[in-house]
Amino acid sequence: MSSILCRPRSPAARAATAAGLAVLAAALSILPGLGRAPFDDPGEGMHAEIARELGHSRDPFALTLGGVRYVDKPPLLYALLATAFALAGPGEAAARAVPALAALAAVAATAWLGARLLGPRGGLLAGLALATSPGFFAFARYVRPESLFVAALAWGFALCLTGLADGRRGRVAAGLAAFGLAALAKDPLGALAPPLVLGAALALGGGARPLARWLPWPGVAAGAVLGFGWWLLAERRTPGVLWYTLVDNHLLNVLGARRFPDEDVPLGAATFLAVALLGAAPWALAAGVAVVALVRRRAWRDPAELPWVALALWTLGVLGATLVSRFRLPHYGLPAYFAIALLAARAWESRAARGLAWTHAVLLAALAAACALAWAGDGGARVLADVLGATDVATRKSALAGAAAPVPPWPAFRPLVGATALALGLGVVALAACAAVRPLARRGAAVLAVVATLAGVLPSVAAALALVSAHRAAAGVGRAIARAAGPGDVVVHEGPLENSGALEWYAGRRPAIVDGRVSVLAFGALRPEARERFWDEARLRQAWGAGRVWLVSVRPPERSVAGRLPGARLLASTGGRWLWGNGPP
Repeated sequence: MSSILCRPRSPAARAATAAGLAVLAAALSILPGLGRAPFDDPGEGMHAEIARELGHSRDPFALTLGGVRYVDKPPLLYALLATAFALAGPGEAAARAVPALAALAAVAATAWLGARLLGPRGGLLAGLALATSPGFFAFARYVRPESLFVAALAWGFALCLTGLADGRRGRVAAGLAAFGLAALAKDPLGALAPPLVLGAALALGGGARPLARWLPWPGVAAGAVLGFGWWLLAERRTPGVLWYTLVDNHLLNVLGARRFPDEDVPLGAATFLAVALLGAAPWALAAGVAVVALVRRRAWRDPAELPWVALALWTLGVLGATLVSRFRLPHYGLPAYFAIALLAARAWESRAARGLAWTHAVLLAALAAACALAWAGDGGARVLADVLGATDVATRKSALAGAAAPVPPWPAFRPLVGATALALGLGVVALAACAAVRPLARRGAAVLAVVATLAGVLPSVAAALALVSAHRAAAGVGRAIARAAGPGDVVVHEGPLENSGALEWYAGRRPAIVDGRVSVLAFGALRPEARERFWDEARLRQAWGAGRVWLVSVRPPERSVAGRLPGARLLASTGGRWLWGNGPP
């Protein structure tokens, strides 16, 4: 791909060069325009507000949203966000820089491991494959813990697999510590599942013993402290956190029997698989070819194939475990994307490259035709509704509640769909030209055509994210309250607070919550200090008659408590929210 990768240097230096080039290319698409739109709500705003409150309390063992204890996620994301706010000032760009930089770290780990396994060109391709996966790219520009989680997992596998290959127990220990960081970023399973996969891959090849080879005690200790230490200390501060996390949020969630359910709507198995594979398209196609080749060769019997067997097991394990669970969300496939990128790079570096060029051309042609038909015909709005219904949690919540989806109308997306169709169509032409050459001239030409095609699609993905965020942000009602509310006025939010997580951020007022216990704050709502934050309708009526009240609702007027309040006036409707008041506009 570049002559700089072919100069005779040490493997470590060549791997570092491949990682650096992949990160540079990824940064050019991920970093621009991060502050262009307000926080998406629901989605980003909740995480930004939790970090803002952490910046004031400086207590990572008592995270809060709207002053209510929040225990759904550990503190790593929020600590990094609070640090970014302290360094650069609170804002959308500073907040989104954290997941963006984490995504670049994931790209670096993927490219570095790929270079160690396949050589510099294969490593660069693996990093670019991850960076251009549409699902990964979207979460790289979105304030959530997913890209941080993926980065920790990717570095954990990279360090463990190369450490095992080189006989470097210190590097294996560092990899186990990285898995602990994954747990600190999102979920305790991040510290448990990867070592189990490594052990399974070793056991298949008869190399699981001695255990100290792949479970050195310093790494096990570091992973355990990082992965579970916060949860244990949080349990000491807030009794019940471990039960909520391990039993309610995992075991009962998988069984569909949570005691503290929120409003999230799970995907069906087929829909989840389609979303997960399309989010990694078209690289998932090549990764599947690599997995099939490993199975046919019974590669687990060859110790040299250990890294690839582990990556295949991880990919199949992430997707398979989610499929058998009763609770699936669109982003649950993301932890497998770095492994998919590496497996795809292996397939492209094999003799299957010419066939891959043709199959990718066919896949991209089908996607281009679908986008072109949506752009040119009258069915675009239906296609958009189906896509958002599968990929966007907020849209699914609205559909279940019988409300209109809080997204822009089809005409706003139509130019982006047209641009995507054009980029895909040009990619088909380039791929067909590469595949028609006998023998396949410079295998890299075909894969570069795929990378270039996806690079042409990503700006439309970024624009669509910004479009949705601007349309349903809590910024509109929040800023209206900030301009008009008096010192003694009361702000109330109807429904789960995470649906307008950034309301306090933009309004500068902490809202009381009415009918919002089916929420990520359901556990915190039981705490004694939360009594003043959660109101019933009687308490709202009392405040309504005693002074000026601003009521923010995500529910349409016919379903809102505002319809039962005397003299309620609709003051504004923006961002999928209604602002009611009991005084003059």
